[in-house]
Amino acid sequence: MADLAFSTNAYTNHSLSEAVDRIADHGYAGVELLGDAPHAYFPEFGDEDRRALTAALDATDLAVSNVNANTAMGYYDDAPPSAFFEPSLITADDDRRSWRVEYTKRAIDLADAVGSPAVCVATGRPLPGNPPERAREHLEASLDEILDYAEPRGVEVGIEFEPELLIECTDEVLELIETVDRDALGVNLDLGHAAVYGEDLAETIERTAGRVTGVHLEDIVGGRRGKHYHRIPGEGDLDFASIFDALDDAGYDGFVTMELYTYPDEPDRAARESMEQLNRYV
Repeated sequence: MADLAFSTNAYTNHSLSEAVDRIADHGYAGVELLGDAPHAYFPEFGDEDRRALTAALDATDLAVSNVNANTAMGYYDDAPPSAFFEPSLITADDDRRSWRVEYTKRAIDLADAVGSPAVCVATGRPLPGNPPERAREHLEASLDEILDYAEPRGVEVGIEFEPELLIECTDEVLELIETVDRDALGVNLDLGHAAVYGEDLAETIERTAGRVTGVHLEDIVGGRRGKHYHRIPGEGDLDFASIFDALDDAGYDGFVTMELYTYPDEPDRAARESMEQLNRYV
């Protein structure tokens, strides 16, 4: 049976240590760490920051479910529109792509330091001048370097697919995993993303069984082909009873992490009400 965690990316108006404390207060067993500003933007996340985080984790007895390195918004002084994933692992510019590979290695270092089983990373979008077939080559080369770093440290790397990214659905992430063929590569399974893409969630869970490094969960209005806006369970249309039944049937016993970055002004309500709703199923 899965345990519940909550991502600090809902608490971007709070420090990382305070976010950990508040998540613990709501009864979660785990916490996902945002590997980006304002929490752990790695070029600026130093020894003192790490000590403060470790102290908060020790004091709350929370496990770390995942280090979320999907975005690197701290890269920008004034982020342009739709910059969420740039620089990415598929960026055409060699220097910027190398920057992102090194950034992901620092996420692995943090995961290793705090006992997180995995980091997750998104692929980014194939932007103008970088057609998908070339972007795919960049992705595979980037992942080889990242996995060479992750495997000796016992950290898994989960690709988080998302509609409109290079890897946007279950078919594509499973094909990538088969092509790269590395034991430490899996999928960080965001079930809201699968729902928006139009997938049957029980089938998605069954197909990815054994390759899931972590699960992200949120409610979505409209379910399949719904709008990609993360909501508190009960405020959308997903069937959480069937989701947790499918996770049990698949033998998944890792963390299910609520990812509700859409509630920065009321993260405690999001954490509290999510726990109240999901306690029915775990």
